[in-house]
Amino acid sequence: RRVKEERNDVIEGIATETASARSESRKEEPPAQVQDSPEANAEQNMEVTAMRDPGAEMGEAGAYAQREVWLRRQEDEGDLIIKCIHNDGDVENLVWLITLKNIFAKQLPNMPKEYIVRLLFDMKHESMIAIKGGTVVGGITFRTFIRQGFSEIAFCAVTATEQVKGYGTRLMNHLKEFARERHKVTHFLTYADNNAVGYFIKQGFSKEILLEREKWHGYIKDYDGGTMMECALSAAISYTDFPRMIRQQREAVDAKVYPGLKVWKGHGSRANEKISHPPEKIAGLKEAGWAPSPPPWRIILPANGNHVEPTRSAMHQLMNEVHFAAVDHPDAWPFLEPVDGREVPDYYDIIKDPVDLACIKRRLGTQEYYIALEIFAADFRRMFENCRIYNAPDTVYYKCATRLEQFFESKLVAGISMLR
Repeated sequence: RRVKEERNDVIEGIATETASARSESRKEEPPAQVQDSPEANAEQNMEVTAMRDPGAEMGEAGAYAQREVWLRRQEDEGDLIIKCIHNDGDVENLVWLITLKNIFAKQLPNMPKEYIVRLLFDMKHESMIAIKGGTVVGGITFRTFIRQGFSEIAFCAVTATEQVKGYGTRLMNHLKEFARERHKVTHFLTYADNNAVGYFIKQGFSKEILLEREKWHGYIKDYDGGTMMECALSAAISYTDFPRMIRQQREAVDAKVYPGLKVWKGHGSRANEKISHPPEKIAGLKEAGWAPSPPPWRIILPANGNHVEPTRSAMHQLMNEVHFAAVDHPDAWPFLEPVDGREVPDYYDIIKDPVDLACIKRRLGTQEYYIALEIFAADFRRMFENCRIYNAPDTVYYKCATRLEQFFESKLVAGISMLR
């Protein structure tokens, strides 16, 4: 008898709501839109920070993923139920829809109640609801256009007492999974209030509409004051279980990643201390397919013209010979020493990477700076380029740079022999 009375009360309530909606049906219909709510503002303003607790279930995962794990645990323990319902005449579903209607009416004050009732109880609309402690705490109402391959979101809200807990995001993730698996849709579309755009962006929506216009045009009512947004659904993502997927992917990557180099730890306290580590001794480098490849050229020794392997010793011998020849060239005088900033006050304001022959000589003397011939040549070319940047083409400095560069390039080419 009690169940019968409850059912009669529910049906009477629905009849009252739908009658009111029917009386307004002749009026101009407001467009279906998603208004802003405290949930949306909280989601938009929440800063996702990285966790540093190694004992947490997600390791160093972000707070967003940790919250999803917490909500998933609530679902597994039965404290939270997320399901999709519609107006199918079932008493329990009707009670939940009326509760959801009250949430929408309170959290979306700019939306006419009659319009909320009409869409919520429309047979073509469905609602993904979150039930906590036997009470609906939030939901998303949507309509699916199966032949067009998309679903339109009409309303989205969470009751005020359960906001900033991730229920809105969890509802959206369930909706994505449900719509993709049940209705085979590939996209979500919605008109978002300007204050709710940030919330939808965090849910994977974009202002760029990539779905073909002919698929949605005429099915969604346009209206002023809102932003149309789209979310493309991926077939490769489990939206309701992605924290576990992220954890498994990270574990798989960590299993293949070698620890960082520690050869430099505890060294380098003295200014002139040199620490080197051959690349062939780096763990995992060979396993990744790396192999040392000799340069496709050989060094021509100036003394006898023999072609030798480009070892570090042979390269430094060649670089010293080229540097000595450049210093001895008659056009080298502007480059022998650094530019005096007292004589040229604005030089170092214009030239941010100064190089001169004395600087190159010092670097050669370390036996460590020029580990490749390309670095040595780059310093010379930078020196010439600096001169041409600062000086006009008709100046003697500019002309000296051009002639000395030609001499340098010829000496460099004469010192190497390319392999065919």
